[in-house]
Amino acid sequence: MIPPVRVILGGMGKTYERIDGRLREFIEAQPMFFTATAPLSADGHVNLSPKGRRGTWRVLDERRVAYLDFGGSHAETIAHLRENGRITLMWCAFDGPPNIVRVHGTGEPVFRDDPRFADLVAGFGDADGPALRAVVVVTAKLISDTCGFAVPFLDYRAERTLHAEYFGRKSDEQFAAYCAGKDHNARSIDGLPALPLPLPPRS
Repeated sequence: MIPPVRVILGGMGKTYERIDGRLREFIEAQPMFFTATAPLSADGHVNLSPKGRRGTWRVLDERRVAYLDFGGSHAETIAHLRENGRITLMWCAFDGPPNIVRVHGTGEPVFRDDPRFADLVAGFGDADGPALRAVVVVTAKLISDTCGFAVPFLDYRAERTLHAEYFGRKSDEQFAAYCAGKDHNARSIDGLPALPLPLPPRS
Protein backbone atom coordinates (compact mmCIF):
# COMPACT_ATOMS: atom_id res chain seq x y z
CA MET A 1 0.00 0.00 0.00
CA ILE A 2 1.34 3.43 -0.98
CA PRO A 3 1.58 5.73 2.08
CA PRO A 4 -0.34 9.03 1.95
CA VAL A 5 1.46 12.12 0.72
CA ARG A 6 2.14 14.72 3.40
CA VAL A 7 0.54 18.10 2.68
CA ILE A 8 2.01 21.28 4.16
CA LEU A 9 1.26 24.89 3.29
CA GLY A 10 3.52 27.75 4.23
CA GLY A 11 6.04 30.28 3.03
CA MET A 12 6.22 30.82 -0.71
CA GLY A 13 5.98 27.12 -1.52
CA LYS A 14 3.24 24.53 -1.37
CA THR A 15 3.05 20.78 -1.23
CA TYR A 16 0.54 18.58 -2.99
CA GLU A 17 -1.18 15.24 -2.65
CA ARG A 18 -0.74 14.33 -6.30
CA ILE A 19 0.90 15.27 -9.56
CA ASP A 20 -2.12 17.02 -10.99
CA GLY A 21 -2.63 18.44 -14.48
CA ARG A 22 -0.73 21.68 -13.88
CA LEU A 23 2.25 20.00 -12.23
CA ARG A 24 2.30 17.27 -14.85
CA GLU A 25 2.25 19.79 -17.66
CA PHE A 26 5.16 21.68 -16.11
CA ILE A 27 7.26 18.54 -15.54
CA GLU A 28 6.75 17.23 -19.05
CA ALA A 29 7.53 20.62 -20.64
CA GLN A 30 11.01 21.01 -19.13
CA PRO A 31 14.07 20.09 -21.23
CA MET A 32 15.96 18.68 -18.24
CA PHE A 33 15.73 17.76 -14.57
CA PHE A 34 18.00 16.74 -11.69
CA THR A 35 18.18 13.67 -9.48
CA ALA A 36 19.61 13.66 -5.94
CA THR A 37 20.45 10.54 -3.92
CA ALA A 38 22.77 9.59 -1.08
CA PRO A 39 24.07 6.48 0.67
CA LEU A 40 23.15 5.72 4.27
CA SER A 41 26.70 6.16 5.47
CA ALA A 42 27.49 9.59 6.91
CA ASP A 43 30.86 9.36 5.17
CA GLY A 44 29.30 8.55 1.79
CA HIS A 45 29.05 10.94 -1.12
CA VAL A 46 25.79 12.66 -2.05
CA ASN A 47 25.10 12.41 -5.76
CA LEU A 48 23.41 15.02 -7.95
CA SER A 49 22.89 14.30 -11.65
CA PRO A 50 21.42 16.31 -14.55
CA LYS A 51 19.10 14.42 -16.89
CA GLY A 52 18.41 15.57 -20.43
CA ARG A 53 17.12 14.12 -23.73
CA ARG A 54 13.51 15.16 -24.15
CA GLY A 55 10.93 12.45 -23.78
CA THR A 56 13.05 10.27 -21.50
CA TRP A 57 10.93 11.05 -18.41
CA ARG A 58 7.20 10.75 -18.01
CA VAL A 59 4.49 10.93 -15.39
CA LEU A 60 3.02 7.45 -14.95
CA ASP A 61 0.13 8.46 -12.70
CA GLU A 62 -0.69 10.92 -9.92
CA ARG A 63 1.96 9.47 -7.63
CA ARG A 64 4.65 8.02 -9.89
CA VAL A 65 7.15 9.29 -12.43
CA ALA A 66 9.73 7.34 -14.41
CA TYR A 67 12.80 8.05 -16.49
CA LEU A 68 15.13 6.11 -18.77
CA ASP A 69 18.59 5.44 -17.33
CA PHE A 70 21.31 5.30 -19.98
CA GLY A 71 24.87 4.04 -19.65
CA GLY A 72 28.00 6.04 -20.30
CA SER A 73 28.65 7.53 -16.89
CA HIS A 74 28.65 6.39 -13.29
CA ALA A 75 25.82 4.45 -11.67
CA GLU A 76 25.62 6.31 -8.36
CA THR A 77 21.84 6.75 -8.50
CA ILE A 78 21.27 3.04 -9.09
CA ALA A 79 23.64 2.14 -6.25
CA HIS A 80 21.90 4.43 -3.77
CA LEU A 81 18.45 3.25 -4.79
CA ARG A 82 19.47 -0.36 -4.37
CA GLU A 83 20.77 0.42 -0.89
CA ASN A 84 18.05 2.68 0.53
CA GLY A 85 15.60 3.82 -2.17
CA ARG A 86 15.64 7.54 -1.29
CA ILE A 87 15.54 10.02 -4.16
CA THR A 88 14.49 13.57 -4.99
CA LEU A 89 13.76 14.78 -8.52
CA MET A 90 13.77 18.50 -9.35
CA TRP A 91 12.55 20.46 -12.35
CA CYS A 92 13.01 24.22 -12.65
CA ALA A 93 11.79 26.78 -15.16
CA PHE A 94 14.52 28.48 -17.19
CA ASP A 95 11.94 30.49 -19.14
CA GLY A 96 8.40 31.68 -18.54
CA PRO A 97 7.02 32.11 -15.01
CA PRO A 98 9.47 31.11 -12.25
CA ASN A 99 8.81 27.72 -10.72
CA ILE A 100 10.61 24.78 -9.11
CA VAL A 101 8.92 21.40 -8.63
CA ARG A 102 10.36 18.60 -6.51
CA VAL A 103 9.22 15.02 -6.13
CA HIS A 104 10.59 13.53 -2.91
CA GLY A 105 10.13 9.80 -2.67
CA THR A 106 11.45 6.33 -3.19
CA GLY A 107 12.91 5.00 -6.38
CA GLU A 108 13.37 1.59 -7.92
CA PRO A 109 15.59 0.73 -10.89
CA VAL A 110 13.75 -1.70 -13.15
CA PHE A 111 16.43 -3.64 -15.00
CA ARG A 112 16.37 -5.34 -18.39
CA ASP A 113 15.57 -8.79 -17.02
CA ASP A 114 12.57 -7.52 -15.02
CA PRO A 115 9.19 -8.57 -16.52
CA ARG A 116 8.01 -4.95 -16.22
CA PHE A 117 10.90 -3.53 -18.26
CA ALA A 118 9.52 -3.90 -21.80
CA ASP A 119 6.11 -2.38 -20.99
CA LEU A 120 7.69 0.55 -19.16
CA VAL A 121 10.09 1.28 -22.02
CA ALA A 122 7.31 1.06 -24.59
CA GLY A 123 5.59 3.98 -22.88
CA PHE A 124 8.48 6.27 -23.84
CA GLY A 125 8.04 5.71 -27.57
CA ASP A 126 10.79 7.18 -29.73
CA ALA A 127 12.74 8.39 -26.68
CA ASP A 128 14.06 4.84 -26.22
CA GLY A 129 17.59 4.54 -27.54
CA PRO A 130 20.94 2.77 -27.42
CA ALA A 131 22.72 2.08 -24.11
CA LEU A 132 19.55 1.85 -22.03
CA ARG A 133 20.40 0.23 -18.68
CA ALA A 134 17.20 0.54 -16.67
CA VAL A 135 13.99 2.44 -16.08
CA VAL A 136 13.90 4.28 -12.75
CA VAL A 137 10.40 4.46 -11.25
CA VAL A 138 9.88 7.01 -8.46
CA THR A 139 6.91 6.96 -6.09
CA ALA A 140 6.22 10.31 -4.45
CA LYS A 141 6.06 10.73 -0.69
CA LEU A 142 6.07 14.52 -0.90
CA ILE A 143 5.43 16.75 -3.92
CA SER A 144 6.39 20.39 -3.58
CA ASP A 145 6.86 23.56 -5.56
CA THR A 146 8.44 26.88 -4.76
CA CYS A 147 8.97 30.25 -6.40
CA GLY A 148 12.26 29.87 -8.25
CA PHE A 149 12.74 33.64 -8.25
CA ALA A 150 16.54 33.29 -8.31
CA VAL A 151 16.70 30.80 -11.21
CA PRO A 152 18.14 32.63 -14.23
CA PHE A 153 16.60 32.82 -17.68
CA LEU A 154 18.42 30.41 -19.98
CA ASP A 155 17.70 29.82 -23.65
CA TYR A 156 17.15 26.26 -24.82
CA ARG A 157 18.81 25.76 -28.21
CA ALA A 158 18.86 22.08 -29.07
CA GLU A 159 19.38 18.57 -27.80
CA ARG A 160 22.90 17.16 -27.71
CA THR A 161 23.15 14.09 -29.92
CA LEU A 162 26.61 12.89 -28.88
CA HIS A 163 25.43 10.16 -26.52
CA ALA A 164 23.07 8.56 -29.01
CA GLU A 165 25.63 8.86 -31.79
CA TYR A 166 28.45 7.31 -29.75
CA PHE A 167 26.48 4.39 -28.38
CA GLY A 168 24.48 4.01 -31.56
CA ARG A 169 27.67 2.73 -33.18
CA LYS A 170 27.85 -0.11 -30.65
CA SER A 171 25.82 -3.30 -30.78
CA ASP A 172 23.95 -4.30 -27.64
CA GLU A 173 26.60 -6.96 -27.04
CA GLN A 174 29.34 -4.32 -27.31
CA PHE A 175 27.48 -2.09 -24.88
CA ALA A 176 27.20 -4.95 -22.39
CA ALA A 177 30.96 -5.51 -22.71
CA TYR A 178 31.52 -1.78 -22.20
CA CYS A 179 29.52 -1.87 -18.95
CA ALA A 180 31.37 -4.94 -17.72
CA GLY A 181 34.71 -3.29 -18.40
CA LYS A 182 33.97 -0.12 -16.44
CA ASP A 183 34.22 -0.48 -12.67
CA HIS A 184 32.07 2.61 -12.14
CA ASN A 185 29.11 0.70 -13.58
CA ALA A 186 29.48 -2.15 -11.10
CA ARG A 187 30.06 -0.07 -7.96
CA SER A 188 29.50 3.44 -6.69
CA ILE A 189 32.41 5.66 -5.69
CA ASP A 190 31.72 4.50 -2.11
CA GLY A 191 31.88 0.84 -3.14
CA LEU A 192 28.14 0.10 -3.09
CA PRO A 193 26.79 -2.44 -5.63
CA ALA A 194 25.43 -0.55 -8.63
CA LEU A 195 24.51 -2.01 -12.03
CA PRO A 196 24.04 -5.79 -11.84
CA LEU A 197 26.46 -7.40 -14.27
CA PRO A 198 26.64 -9.02 -16.74
CA LEU A 199 24.05 -6.81 -18.38
CA PRO A 200 21.18 -8.95 -19.73
CA PRO A 201 20.44 -8.55 -23.45
CA ARG A 202 17.42 -6.56 -24.55
CA SER A 203 14.60 -8.72 -25.82
